[in-house]
Amino acid sequence: MRKRISYSLQLLSIALAFHPNLHAAERQSKFSVTDQQMQAMGIQTAALQAGAAPVILTLPAQVSVPPNREQIVSAPLSGLAIQVLVQPNQSVRHGAALIRISSPELGPLQLQLLQAASRASLARKAAQREKALFDEGIIARRRHEEAQANLSESEATLRQAKSALRFSGMDNAQIERVVATGKLEDAITLSAQSAGTVVSIDVKPGQRVEPSVALLHLAQVDRLALEIQAPAAHAGAWSTGSKLTLQDRPGTATVTSISPIVAAESQTVAIRAAMDPGTSGLRPGELVIVQLPLRTASGSWDVPLAAVAHDNDKAYVFVRSGTAFEARTVSVVSSAGQRVRVSGTLRAGEKIAVSGVIALKGSWLGEKGGD
Repeated sequence: MRKRISYSLQLLSIALAFHPNLHAAERQSKFSVTDQQMQAMGIQTAALQAGAAPVILTLPAQVSVPPNREQIVSAPLSGLAIQVLVQPNQSVRHGAALIRISSPELGPLQLQLLQAASRASLARKAAQREKALFDEGIIARRRHEEAQANLSESEATLRQAKSALRFSGMDNAQIERVVATGKLEDAITLSAQSAGTVVSIDVKPGQRVEPSVALLHLAQVDRLALEIQAPAAHAGAWSTGSKLTLQDRPGTATVTSISPIVAAESQTVAIRAAMDPGTSGLRPGELVIVQLPLRTASGSWDVPLAAVAHDNDKAYVFVRSGTAFEARTVSVVSSAGQRVRVSGTLRAGEKIAVSGVIALKGSWLGEKGGD
């Protein structure tokens, strides 16, 4: 019987020794550490300050051109590039001529336009004549309505022929000139849809081109964006409208969008920010460092990363009280670099350990172990 009781007590002592929750329950929050011991263990303290500098989150970012400020000029039909009218890095205005392309496909499209214009003109005259006869009571309403329907169909065919030429690269002025003169164009001139800078030219005079092949890249570099890959753990610190600054560079930016998806491979969240007006000196493709001041929560404190000790799933700071330290439980709100924002039952002016915390934790666990 005594052996059974002794064996049961041994099992209970082993369970108590290795159960972390029981340890936490038994552990004393205060333990004595003299000034001499602090000096020997390299423990230093610092007072908590209510107006401490905010925690700054820093991350790399790449300067880019917003998608709505880029233009890819592509070939609308197959043909031959006969002239490139711009140079790389050249600034162009809206409507500036960029590339001329000669194409045999233009001929049939212009013939369709002339035929549609001719039919529409005849239908318009017929409709006017039938309306006059109907108004005089000479013809029945049906003939008048048929003439109006024929005019509507002819005008729709004409609009379709014009649209096909616009899609092929002709502007409205060229199209109307073909209709008015009957003279066919043997080449089209591709123009800039917006002002910008020529980033790249991917075609040379004499080169054959196929439909939809990119020929030239334009970009407006007066307004730039930032592409940021933030660790998923820090995603909660970002919000649309947050203001960013650049490290060692002038200018600010505003967060415009935050991806709701975490990239599986890198465990990062894609964040885009727009550079605010007045920023200069940045170039697309350049890498910069952005700084985001983390939001200050009520009842939170900014402390060095080294001041926070962890035991299982809880975080602690060690508060100096007389000749003792008190382990107080805190919650980590956010972290950035070597600074951590915590919340807990702390007061301004209280001194916490900011170095030698590992030795303090060991003493604390030792105090518990001696219980």
